[in-house]
Amino acid sequence: MPAQWEDKNKPHRNIVFVGHVDHGKSTTVGRLLLDSGHIEEHVIEKNEKLAVEAGKAGFGLAYVMDGLKEERERGITIDVAHKEFFTPKYYWTIIDAPGHRDFVKNMITGASQADTAVLLCAANDGVNAQTKEHAFLAKVLGVKELIVHVNKMDISGVDWSEDKYKAAVDEVSQLLKMAGFGSQLDKIPMIPASSLKGDNVYKKSENTPWYNGPTLFEAIDAAAMPNKPLDKPLRLPIQDVYKISGIGTVPVGKIETGTLNSGKTVVFNPSQKSAEVKSIEMHHTIVDKAEPGDNVGFNVRGLAADEIRRGDVAGYTDSEPTFVRHDETFVGQIQLMDIPKAVSVGYTPVFHAHTAQVAIKFQDLLEKTNKNGKEANPSFLKNGDACLIRFQPMKPFAIEQMDTFPELSRFAIRDMGKTVAAGVCLKIEKK
Repeated sequence: MPAQWEDKNKPHRNIVFVGHVDHGKSTTVGRLLLDSGHIEEHVIEKNEKLAVEAGKAGFGLAYVMDGLKEERERGITIDVAHKEFFTPKYYWTIIDAPGHRDFVKNMITGASQADTAVLLCAANDGVNAQTKEHAFLAKVLGVKELIVHVNKMDISGVDWSEDKYKAAVDEVSQLLKMAGFGSQLDKIPMIPASSLKGDNVYKKSENTPWYNGPTLFEAIDAAAMPNKPLDKPLRLPIQDVYKISGIGTVPVGKIETGTLNSGKTVVFNPSQKSAEVKSIEMHHTIVDKAEPGDNVGFNVRGLAADEIRRGDVAGYTDSEPTFVRHDETFVGQIQLMDIPKAVSVGYTPVFHAHTAQVAIKFQDLLEKTNKNGKEANPSFLKNGDACLIRFQPMKPFAIEQMDTFPELSRFAIRDMGKTVAAGVCLKIEKK
């Protein structure tokens, strides 16, 4: 890799690659790392040999990210893989999110850590169910900067046609308007590319004389830095809790707001346990403090690993993270995007917010909005409706109000293996 870029003191950011299965996410990441000098050609050659043996010729690039044996055999991405890479301005962690629908749960945790997303859309295939789902999730989960990678421009039937590219761009633009990215559409790069061949990934392509925008690598380096909410109270959703022999309990997660300091006491809600932060580790280095956007592990004194869990949010005692108990309610605004049948009061799907997953009941339908206008206290909701709803969690649920901590107010609603709606918490009704 160009040694002049490699500097872990640069601003650190997380980027996620999302989009439909087989639209080339893993291949794109492999190509990006290879052509920018982050991995050696011989690694790809070795992977390609393995791929050919497994009957998956052409998957050598994808194998860079797909480390699990099962993934190699199935040719799909299951877990969320992490790889580091450098651009002239930034130090990035790539989170390669799975596109396969069984694995959207992992995709949610992946995207919730990222500030930038690359949405893949294959030129021959256009917008798919999953392209849709991932665009909505990226918005709900707070991704600020989006880049669209119009992949597979080289394949037969597309043949680098500017018209085919424009058709894909129109389709994606419609989707992004629906998903809430409308106001920034003119700033979102849409790159005609072939990740398999390397066109417009790191190197400018000669096959697109009609395109004068950035390559994928340039677009990633140009992504605006999100502002860090340093002046807000600490909010740190817990992704996992490890028990490490000789050290003790180590919760891991990404700081959303505020600063985590060594030596201070944090409280974990809804578990309602508190403990002193003994040490903080980031990328295998001990640090005194960490800021929004940092993925950290921190050691807490006097807490057993089973007393706190994924879905808890850590904060300081002077501004404890808010949570809704099972006998309390909150009001949220949702947009239904893929609901199989009409739903009404009593519907209890699973809500995903930051790292929490909790079953939550639709208690009162307050106001429905759709193209026919508004309706108070509707009896049911169907696809395409937006609605203001009072919700009751089945067990304690950490969530914040949009007006105080937008970072922790968003949620995705999943049922029967897919994302059916996306929403935001407006008001918490404490007892």
